[in-house]
Amino acid sequence: MREPQPGARGRSEASSDPADGPRATAPAWQAMSAKAAILPGGGELGAIVRAYDWATTPLGPIETWSQSLRSAVGTVLLSPVPIVLLWGPDGIMIYNDAYSAFAGGRHPQLLGSKVREGWPEVADFNDNVMRVGLAGGTLSYKDQELTLHRYGRPEPVWMNLDYSPVLDEAGQPAGVIAVVVETTERVLAEQRLKASQALAQLYADRIQLALSAGAIIGTWVWDLPADEFTVDEAFARSFGLDPALGRVGLSLEQVIGTVHPEDRQGLIAAIEEVIARGGAYAHQYRVRRTDGKYYWIEANGRVDLGPDGTPLSFPGVLIDVEDRRAVEAERDRAIMMLRTLTDTLEQRVAERTRELMRTEDALRQSQKMEAVGQLTGGVAHDFNNLLTIIRSSVDFLRRPDLPEARKARYLDAVSDTVDRAAKLTGQLLAFARRQALKPEVFHVGQKVRGIADMLDTVIGARVRVIAEVPDEPCYIRADVSQFETALVNMAVNARDAMDGEGTLTLRLAGNRTMPAIRGHAGADTAFAAVSLTDTGAGISEADLGRLFEPFFTTKEVGKGTGLGLSQVFGFAKQSGGNVDVTSAPGQGATFTLYLPQVDVDRAIDAAETAPAPILPLGAGQRVLVVEDNVEVGQFATQILQDLGYETVWAANAEAALERLGRDGGGFEVVFSDVVMPGMGGLALAQELARRLPDLPVLLTSGYSHGLAQQGAHGFELLHKPYSADQLGRVLSRVVGRPAPAPAE
Repeated sequence: MREPQPGARGRSEASSDPADGPRATAPAWQAMSAKAAILPGGGELGAIVRAYDWATTPLGPIETWSQSLRSAVGTVLLSPVPIVLLWGPDGIMIYNDAYSAFAGGRHPQLLGSKVREGWPEVADFNDNVMRVGLAGGTLSYKDQELTLHRYGRPEPVWMNLDYSPVLDEAGQPAGVIAVVVETTERVLAEQRLKASQALAQLYADRIQLALSAGAIIGTWVWDLPADEFTVDEAFARSFGLDPALGRVGLSLEQVIGTVHPEDRQGLIAAIEEVIARGGAYAHQYRVRRTDGKYYWIEANGRVDLGPDGTPLSFPGVLIDVEDRRAVEAERDRAIMMLRTLTDTLEQRVAERTRELMRTEDALRQSQKMEAVGQLTGGVAHDFNNLLTIIRSSVDFLRRPDLPEARKARYLDAVSDTVDRAAKLTGQLLAFARRQALKPEVFHVGQKVRGIADMLDTVIGARVRVIAEVPDEPCYIRADVSQFETALVNMAVNARDAMDGEGTLTLRLAGNRTMPAIRGHAGADTAFAAVSLTDTGAGISEADLGRLFEPFFTTKEVGKGTGLGLSQVFGFAKQSGGNVDVTSAPGQGATFTLYLPQVDVDRAIDAAETAPAPILPLGAGQRVLVVEDNVEVGQFATQILQDLGYETVWAANAEAALERLGRDGGGFEVVFSDVVMPGMGGLALAQELARRLPDLPVLLTSGYSHGLAQQGAHGFELLHKPYSADQLGRVLSRVVGRPAPAPAE
């Protein structure tokens, strides 16, 4: 084993040789302290692992270990269950205190060694373990027998073995974790019990054979009224009695005198009981034979009663049961031993199983935290890029000498960046199916053509974009913005798969049924199927099942959020559809988005293409603004005043109800946030629909779980962040619109 020697100079210690000159390296205790921060605790093995010179192994120094390796080693060291981690293609061994006890004389030489070299006598077995584990598979063995050389000599060992892969940061198997529970004691005890049972059967067979061959000690007849025993010659000779005396009569006192003193009271009680009731009799006790030793016998007889119930006769036979009793005692001892061992082993296995489950839970939580960290890094990266644009643009806009053309350019940059930030938060909500969608009916073919035209300039000149859209109109009801975002996300994913060069084909097919997808049931109703096919490298079978998982991305940490395809999946499921993918390595990939199709009048085409009106202005209408955030409330009232409205601000729903009173307080519209302490905006709108049904309500929200699950209940909803133009247009429409019917 490459174990650090006491007193040896480590990598972090300064040289004591004057010829070496001064060095800027830290003392050894600081290096060990740093390692303890990376791998805290872990008992004796924890200290050995931290002191080990891992630079001499393929794993390298502890300070360079990946987070997944650190997490796995930390979990192993803290577990009370015997666990060994086999890391990398060679299975470098790192284990805990419990496993060191199992390893016996092999510890500590096993630490840091390759598993094939550490256990050469079972090299083929461990080769199969590594092959299956690094391919992502699991193995489980119960009472597996292996011959190990734990103390320099071969010995059979029985174990329960469970092997599971350990994933690295990219989600690929990087090692195997093995849980070892030795069951040798229980297996050997069960084997001893089987042997004892076989021996008992052998003795029983011999006893039966002896009985059938005449292995009966003797017979007696007890004349109860005369209180005289008459025994046969064999009975008398067995107990050293005069055979002649036996023929003429034997007293009960003489019979009892041959019984072991400890068994006399039991025998007398049994005799009295059978005489009182009559019938069959059987009793075992020890008697002294002619050699002076006591042997076990069994007396079998029957008490015959007269017509008046008086006991008359008690004939019987004595049988030698010494051998049978010895076998039964051995069997009882083996059973008791096995029960004790089984109970103890079951308790130990149950305790270790509970500890293992807690360890596995901790490992899964660690992996979840790593995934959340990767998501956070990607989102932070994208948001910081957007904030950089806004911050820089605002700095330039503050310059008094900035030309109007450049001012307009910076203002456009701020506005566009806010839209991009809003889309990013929308992706976060959409992949979790928490986005409050704004569904509307639209001509999906026109949107597909428009997206195709836009992609021509967005995804690069080396990518050829083809749109195959049928002439007949096809309508769906969905959120237009989220639909366009989903197509762009799939297109960007295809561009990356083609390395920026190839052909991307967008196809629309109407009146399709939706098949069963990834365990989700299909549907026979009409669906619009929008597919994107690329000529890229294709997708491996291992990645196909994970493409739509939250946080899954093949990009570097901090270079992507892993939300693109998750947004597509969340949008499709929340809209009543699904998304499917087919691919093969080297043959590109096809993503198909299924959305419910609707039948509408063709006049909707004209409505979709109608020019938007200019920014509407208010005419002094009174607006009650309900917003608990001070900054947002002040800003909203300022926007409305600039748009020509008269505003009053209430900090919460309760204050708004008091201000409105029974007659509406002269207000013509209520503009309320949804998420507020106490009564929320949706509850406020529903209460006003009951009290003041003619008073319109406009709701606004950045996110609301209730809206995402149940919708806006018929009230107009303006999503944050909103522009002054959007607020003006929606408010002008709401003022002339009747309020929804009160909720039941």
